[in-house]
Amino acid sequence: MAAHFGRRLRKGAATTAVAAAAVAALAASQAPGVATEDQGKKPTGAQATSEAVDGGSSDGSATGNSGYFTDLPPLNSPTASPSPSAGAATGVTGVSEAGIPATVLDAYKQAAAEVRESKPGCNLPWQLLAAIGKVESGQARGGRVDADGTTYSKILGPVLDGNGFAHITDTDNGVYDGDSRYDRAVGPMQFIPSTWAWAGRDGNGDGVEDPNNVYDAALAAAHYLCRFDRDLGVQSDMNAAILGYNNSQDYLDTVLSWYEYYLKGTHSIPDGAGTLPSHRSDGKPGTHPKPRKTDDAPGKPGKGSSTGPSPSLPGKPKPPSTSPTPTDTVDHLADGGTGTLSAMAGDTFGQRIVVKAVTKAGKAVPKVRVRFTISGDTDSTFAGGERVAAVVTDSAGKATAPALVAGARTGDFKVGAVVAGRTATGVDFPVTVTERQADAVARTGDTPLTCTPGGEFADQVEVKATYKGAVADGVAATATLVKSADDPTENDKGPYFKDADGKTVRTLTGLTTDADGLLKLPKLYADDTAGTFLLRITTAGGATVTVELDVAAATSTPSASPSA
Repeated sequence: MAAHFGRRLRKGAATTAVAAAAVAALAASQAPGVATEDQGKKPTGAQATSEAVDGGSSDGSATGNSGYFTDLPPLNSPTASPSPSAGAATGVTGVSEAGIPATVLDAYKQAAAEVRESKPGCNLPWQLLAAIGKVESGQARGGRVDADGTTYSKILGPVLDGNGFAHITDTDNGVYDGDSRYDRAVGPMQFIPSTWAWAGRDGNGDGVEDPNNVYDAALAAAHYLCRFDRDLGVQSDMNAAILGYNNSQDYLDTVLSWYEYYLKGTHSIPDGAGTLPSHRSDGKPGTHPKPRKTDDAPGKPGKGSSTGPSPSLPGKPKPPSTSPTPTDTVDHLADGGTGTLSAMAGDTFGQRIVVKAVTKAGKAVPKVRVRFTISGDTDSTFAGGERVAAVVTDSAGKATAPALVAGARTGDFKVGAVVAGRTATGVDFPVTVTERQADAVARTGDTPLTCTPGGEFADQVEVKATYKGAVADGVAATATLVKSADDPTENDKGPYFKDADGKTVRTLTGLTTDADGLLKLPKLYADDTAGTFLLRITTAGGATVTVELDVAAATSTPSASPSA
């Protein structure tokens, strides 16, 4: 008979109106120049209203209320492309407007994942970042970014000189926007320098907070939207967050339209292949904007714009067809020296996945973003808890994935590596998670274990398991009272355990070593049979220890004879 002991391991829907007082309060709370993330408490009452309607130096938003792209999503729902195999990057089929450039899409998802960890109550969907990125910059001008996520050319909004929109004098000495007289919104998420000064983030881990980098900008936007303890799963909070980006009801409507569209499905497309918007809130052409000098006369605000012209891109980036990027030259990914990927549940894999990006001629390609994805029925993750990681190839064309951390679930799964933003042959790596094991187990004490017939043993059996000399924690074990050293079957007489109902049990399963590799068995009892008996403990991995149990009648002490 056996007994078990121990342990084992809203989506927003329709657009809603927002009260004017709330909008005004929000606008006032976001004036530039305040060097804290949440910029203090939200103002209320007359102060808020005055700040919001005063066209002076306050911009009232992350973007300076610059113009934006007004193109709306198509009426037909997007159709996601099939999941890519190891031999191809994510497909490009489906409704074109549902395609988001690979690196830009990766930036949105990474930013949302980071905020999900740091601000779980915000409930930020990455599709909201995508909607704002679409409206602000057309997804970084259709994904014109390099492997690090930096735009090939700066994306600049209008000069904020007060002519038809906000008046914000220079706050960055022209470092970000190239204008030492007035500020301009900068980058794919269109932050004005005074806001970036406190809201900027380093999203790609290069040690620099650059508004022209989509990873940095997306992470900054994520934190900006999640201020004031907002829960973006609540529609009113989502509306307030969007209005905080650009204080216009038409802007809110446009962003929500794209948000709803992206919720229905998206797919990844190559960088630079995105659909470019063609309409702006000031009515000017938006596909290929011309650079605008700081002393140009501003255009008149159009319908739905509270401030003026939309972001502009100074000059056209070189088309990939005439000036190929490193990504364009990759023919395939090759294994860069990855060994066997196997680890015990709960452990960090000792081997890292390494791939190499090469041209058709076999030449290494540096500065290419590689996306590693864990697939299959597993709870294993990369270090940091994510199932997707993006890494840029080094000077030797190699990209090393973050360390893999095995979950509690054993079995096989795969890690796929593909080139972000390009359809090229990738690599799949088989991975195995095994149960935790011990290669040695020994009793912790040496006190003889004895008992009289029908009695109970005074000492409980305790053992310690190790693996390669280190503590073997969380290892499954079985304890059986066996018939003999050569016969491992369960004995039907002699010492025994008791189950929860007090019934006799001579085999215990489901045992697990603790954090120190220790396993202490329940109390042992003896029936009326005298003799020497064996208790065998076996761990996952095959380590065993056999303990002797002696059952004998108590030795009587002879009494002294009476005196003569």
